[in-house]
Amino acid sequence: MDGRPVLVCTESEDATADLVIAELNRRRVPVLRFDPGRDFPAPVVLAARLEVGGWSGRLTVGERTADLSAVRALYHRRPSPYPPYPTDGGEQAARFAAQENRRGLGGVLGALPGCLYVSHPQAIARAEYKPAQLSAALRAGFRVPATLITNEPMEARAFCAAQPAIYKPLHAAAYEVEGEPAGIWAAPVGAGEVDGAVRHSAHLFQARVPKVADVRAVVVGEQVFSARITAPPGVVDWRAAYQSLTYEPVACPAGTRGALVRFLAAFGLNFGAFDFAVTADGAWWFLECNPNGQWAWLEDAAGLPVTTAIADLLENGASRHE
Repeated sequence: MDGRPVLVCTESEDATADLVIAELNRRRVPVLRFDPGRDFPAPVVLAARLEVGGWSGRLTVGERTADLSAVRALYHRRPSPYPPYPTDGGEQAARFAAQENRRGLGGVLGALPGCLYVSHPQAIARAEYKPAQLSAALRAGFRVPATLITNEPMEARAFCAAQPAIYKPLHAAAYEVEGEPAGIWAAPVGAGEVDGAVRHSAHLFQARVPKVADVRAVVVGEQVFSARITAPPGVVDWRAAYQSLTYEPVACPAGTRGALVRFLAAFGLNFGAFDFAVTADGAWWFLECNPNGQWAWLEDAAGLPVTTAIADLLENGASRHE
């Protein structure tokens, strides 16, 4: 039996990672799970030495230890950010410690010899920028809606007057309304709704695609799992209507499949959760890619075996079912 471990970096409560870990446990693949931002420097202990073949040494989590030179794969799911670490030196020292932790532990985890990353943290960070995504999508061969990013109200008004348009955030950051978590969804916007507040930040406007449905395509390595998502009439962003959605598995068009693989290769990713708008003629329009997006609910809703595919990739570097 191959005793090389898989490292899983994620927050303490992550039901999606739990599915993959359970499958790896079933296969008797050693797994070491921890949250770098919360568990270091205790209970996680790092002792890494640079040698000719790269980083070696050990990573200990509680009573379990992994040989850094023998890690077969790292599953970078959704770890917490490194917070200021309390020290006797006050606030400045706490911030300094947080950056040292990020660049020390995070740097070693990102430079393990012979390790497969799903995906590499730096690749995920690069791919989270929507301007980079959209230009990469065009190069990969996707249909992409006309897009404007601006903080100039006149530009925004002209764009929204030229065609039906939507506004969408550039980053899905945490947001609260009256103390309650709230999502900022894509929404229609007319020229008359654009005011001087646009000057306060960058805004992303896109031509509204006359869609009849949406698709989420989950790509693991070079395997593609797609689900057609149907929302009630008039819903622009299906995430705002979770309780009213229907799902069905759908085949990915051959041309789109190739573009998906090219897109991930451009960023060095081994995973991506893509969102498309589907028009009446069957065309798939690229909206965005979440390089660490959710997929677990689609396993039951649309019968997509994503857990198996990710476990295959982490265990073998490729699917053993191809």
